[in-house]
Amino acid sequence: MLESPTMPRPTRPNILFIVLDTQRRDRLSLYGHTRETSPYLDEFARDATLFERAVAPAQWTIPAHGSLFTGLYPNTHELTQAHQTLGEGHITLAEYLQAAGYHTVAFCNNPMLGILDNGLQRGFHHFYNYSGATPNRPVDMRRSHLRRKLAQRLRQTARQITNQFAHNDFLFRASLNPLVVPIWSRLVNYKGHTQRSVDDLLDYWGRHEDGGSSQPIFAFLNLMGTHMPYRPPGTALANMAPDVFNDKHTWRFMARHNADAAAWISPAEPPLADWERRTLEAFYDAEIYDQDRHLGRLLNQLKASGALENTLVIVTADHGEGHGDHDYLGHSFVVYQELVHVPLLIHYPQRFPARRVTTNVSTRRLFHTVLDMAGLHFDGAPGNPAADVQRLSLVNSLNGRPDSEGGIAFSEAFPPDNLLTILNQRQPDVVMRRQLTQTRRGVYHGDHKLALVGDAVENLFDVASDPAELRDVAADQPAVVADLQAHISDFLVKTRELPSQNGGAGPMHGVSPELRDNLRALGYLD
Repeated sequence: MLESPTMPRPTRPNILFIVLDTQRRDRLSLYGHTRETSPYLDEFARDATLFERAVAPAQWTIPAHGSLFTGLYPNTHELTQAHQTLGEGHITLAEYLQAAGYHTVAFCNNPMLGILDNGLQRGFHHFYNYSGATPNRPVDMRRSHLRRKLAQRLRQTARQITNQFAHNDFLFRASLNPLVVPIWSRLVNYKGHTQRSVDDLLDYWGRHEDGGSSQPIFAFLNLMGTHMPYRPPGTALANMAPDVFNDKHTWRFMARHNADAAAWISPAEPPLADWERRTLEAFYDAEIYDQDRHLGRLLNQLKASGALENTLVIVTADHGEGHGDHDYLGHSFVVYQELVHVPLLIHYPQRFPARRVTTNVSTRRLFHTVLDMAGLHFDGAPGNPAADVQRLSLVNSLNGRPDSEGGIAFSEAFPPDNLLTILNQRQPDVVMRRQLTQTRRGVYHGDHKLALVGDAVENLFDVASDPAELRDVAADQPAVVADLQAHISDFLVKTRELPSQNGGAGPMHGVSPELRDNLRALGYLD
């Protein structure tokens, strides 16, 4: 338990950045879902700025987190595959904050972030990982030296093996065998451990403050509870959907679906039956409900301790999830609402009042918002994240100000190579017919959203009147289509021309000598 701190708080805010992995916006009760899936988050959001139209830059974990951590769209940071590594020219949010004097720590439940060598762990003093065969926790530091060394070697070996799965198609295909999936999804902490990560964050935060440090803290928390496979506690499912809980038929369906990892990411062909969709939705809602209990415990204890008085709290999602919507499952290939329309709330009463914002905004701008609140303001050429902190901070979407991006937000769906390999073997006709090898892009402007597959128009929706995107109005509104196509063309030109952040004097112009020296001393600059 946290106790009320007696030491003076740092002048710069502490920062708690929470990503609810695979969390659909429309399944949270604070956004109007009919089931009360998120009572604790609903209560916390009453004193926060709630963004109604937050758009994820990508449809799956790695490119989406690449954008959250760099402020860049995937087209620019180019971290779009599981086997890739973020270029060293891109300075991450944690690297900037570490160089500016923040203590940086991560509590991560997603193996894509916690185990793969993709560069997203850069800048953290400590990166605790709760997934995989050998998770590491802060409590490990209290063990004997011998046990710590042994655990470290085991983690290194397990990490090397896991990374092989990201680079080797044969191993990846073998891991999707229905006989194997229940083993690794249960025994190797595929979804991490929500309770332990929350417990550890609370304990770590309390120790940091009790230690009397004047150093502000940046804590990143990734929760994985709403990702497949769905195995919520029975009490949560009974609360959310008692009819499903009492139907043995639905339990058998979920057991089969949980064991078929390839189905988690495949187009739904044939389409799911209505009862199958309802089953997936019920189990998903129960996972939200169970995770919300731990999230509420975290936020309520921080509030009770007084820790939130000078803490910027961000709660968002990297992407959503498909449950047969538009005949897709998972989050691999498309930019429909269920994947890229995500929740976003910011709690920091000094700058973010309790209100709802209806402007379209990209969650990549959380990079700029955090640096803005931390007082890291840079001058320089527009278009570079370090230079655009004040212009792109989400503070600019408040108080009736004209938004700096004019209410335009983009999303990019680069198809994951390893998943395409699986589908090309299982359903090659589906891959061709649905053009799954093509990059899809979406642009939001006002009430409209246009999606392209390659260079061709896929559909146009009025998301204000049709939030589930059931009616394609492209044929009826050619002028809107042409306008949004022009926005995407301009977007592609600008994002492809952006240089790396430390690739020369230009992008780093305006960075203070002290911060530049710190970045260089930490190895982030040449």
